[in-house]
Amino acid sequence: MDHLRCVVERITYQNAENGFSVIKCRAKGYSDLVTVVGSMPDVHVGSVLTMEGQWRIDGKYGRQFSAEKWEETLPATTYGIEKYLGSGLIKGVGPKFAKRIVQKFGKDTLEIIETDPDSLIQVEGIGQKRVERIKKGWQEQKEIKNIMLFLQSHDVSTAHAARIYKTYGNDSIKIVEENPYRLADDIWGIGFKTADQIAGKLGIEKDRFIRLRSGILYTLNKLSENGHCFAVRDQLIETAVKLLEVDAPELEMTLDEMLRTSDMIKDEEAIYLPPFYFSETG
Repeated sequence: MDHLRCVVERITYQNAENGFSVIKCRAKGYSDLVTVVGSMPDVHVGSVLTMEGQWRIDGKYGRQFSAEKWEETLPATTYGIEKYLGSGLIKGVGPKFAKRIVQKFGKDTLEIIETDPDSLIQVEGIGQKRVERIKKGWQEQKEIKNIMLFLQSHDVSTAHAARIYKTYGNDSIKIVEENPYRLADDIWGIGFKTADQIAGKLGIEKDRFIRLRSGILYTLNKLSENGHCFAVRDQLIETAVKLLEVDAPELEMTLDEMLRTSDMIKDEEAIYLPPFYFSETG
């Protein structure tokens, strides 16, 4: 794994859906701007990044750094702070106001915004309404970064983290902590195995109902890959015991509850996922 520390000079491309970005960075030891690609949904111009990844040669675009993990630190120079604030990071602050704020507070600018944002009223042209917008925008950015940091600390890829935040917003941490298996239900591209890895990191026991429920759905999906539209009860339980590494009685009780709540549908001896059942009967 290679390492790179750099400052974001400009963002060439950013996909709002999955966070995939192409950015140009200034890095120590490189005379030209370095191209970095990867899932970086909340990166802004002026951000100072420490990254892990690999150097690659793209046939069309040349040498690039493919970032797999990254962390952001706040810029320390007045030049970096000005670019960071003026990048569109915070609603209400463009390049013009960023310049004025930094001229007023210098290297203390970010600390002022964090700890004493009402002092921004001292800056020419900034009224109370704009101060409130800046306070709100700064708080939103902090929340996004906290969520991304939490997810990455539990080995969630940045691409998945971007989808999670897009789906749940500021409730992301609460939802993932309470029931990471919701990710498999709600977010395209995240399946049971990924959710199960996250749950393991959070210390969720293997025999918890939320895991068994998600695991039974996963088992029936795995059986469907072999061409089955349904499973009989013994077949489903036997396969789930192997896949989930739990005892059959716990799965039996979970399955009964899922049938009661129509998470699955039973027609005589056949147990279906609802989409398959309605496709068959339709």
